Amino acid sequence: MSDYLVEPGTFVASRIRVPGDKSISHRALMLGAIATGTTEVEGFLEGEDCLATLRAVARLGVGVERKAHGEVRIHGAGLRGLRAPGDTLDMGNAGTAMRLFMGLLSAQPFDTELVGDESLMRRPMERAAKPLRDMGAVIATRDGRPPVRIRGGQPLHGIRYAMPVASAQVKSAVLLAGLYADGVTTVTEPAATRDHTERMLQSFGVDIAARGGTATLRPPARLEGTRIAVPGDFSSAAFFIVAACLGAREPVVIEGVGVNPTRTGLLEMLALMGADLRLVNHRSAGAEPVADIEVRPALLQGIRVPARLVPLAIDEFPAFFIAAACAQGETLVTGAEELRVKESDRIAVMASGLEAVGVRHEVLPDGLRIDGGSIGGGTVDSNGDHRVAMAFAVASLCSSAPILIRDVANVATSFPGFAPLARSVGIRVTDRGP
Repeated sequence: MSDYLVEPGTFVASRIRVPGDKSISHRALMLGAIATGTTEVEGFLEGEDCLATLRAVARLGVGVERKAHGEVRIHGAGLRGLRAPGDTLDMGNAGTAMRLFMGLLSAQPFDTELVGDESLMRRPMERAAKPLRDMGAVIATRDGRPPVRIRGGQPLHGIRYAMPVASAQVKSAVLLAGLYADGVTTVTEPAATRDHTERMLQSFGVDIAARGGTATLRPPARLEGTRIAVPGDFSSAAFFIVAACLGAREPVVIEGVGVNPTRTGLLEMLALMGADLRLVNHRSAGAEPVADIEVRPALLQGIRVPARLVPLAIDEFPAFFIAAACAQGETLVTGAEELRVKESDRIAVMASGLEAVGVRHEVLPDGLRIDGGSIGGGTVDSNGDHRVAMAFAVASLCSSAPILIRDVANVATSFPGFAPLARSVGIRVTDRGP
């Protein structure tokens, strides 16, 4: 088990870049795999989660070439060209990969079984399995969790599905299954979630319309291979956005970040706290909007987080909770029960970490109440959750003593090179290997 030791420091860099977007990298591999022709991907995230998807795609008979760093060429097998993998497909720690593959593999002519690491094998899969079964898929789980066994050769039909809980992964699984369904598939979500799947399907030539929280897909005869430029991952940038808010002494620019409006709730939350944030140098990477994020030093004040922003920042809450701990006054987050079924129960694990470093807080069924102002030192158990580990590394910028963060190996799943980049900007992190 590897750990981080972080000591109090000051943010010193002025311009940085973060790795490619994990969500977009997963989807580029999967859609490229079933397209006709070649798909070229630039900016691919070479973290363990996306590499698990890459290995699974190759096991399904798709030719995949890793060229220069971050460049991948996918020789698509066509919509009906995937082959039986011959054994289980191991998703590692990648919950996104498992749920999206459930949709993609539901209509294949062969059986498949999806497994993962110890953490992923505890995560719930029935929310994705239920609508897929409504489409005609035959899917079995073990008490609602992996392994996920999918029976091949099942004809699927389009459905109208009103999602009871906002989830981009469930929405995407249904849309991917809809590529193979007889008839139109329509998904309506109760609140906006990231729309990378809808945007990318359009890039591959699929007839999909998305408006007003409803996506409607008509099954295509084929997907056309394309070029995909993956922007910097907003969820990775989030740690350095918060770090700059807390510890910078001059403006900081994070370059080339994806600013899809279904992902940037954190920026609105921090702005409500008084952060001085600006998006500059707007451009596009294919269907995705990109900008540089400029952060200027500012004092943060506690807020009550608006409910509409919660699904737009669900992966950024570990970093946001650290901002709240360093802000003046009380911050209240409710309606975030989705955090309990991430790589860890992020409400419980973040609360435990906040307690370890002396931050007063109250655990709620669907969120946290945090009394901000100061952070001490202590030992934090990340429970193997990469975002919790990185969040407490950022906390060192306003801590009064060192913080030891246990079980950080999974940081490599989403942010390879986090520790060296953090050190380069003034976060005094030592990686204490196993």
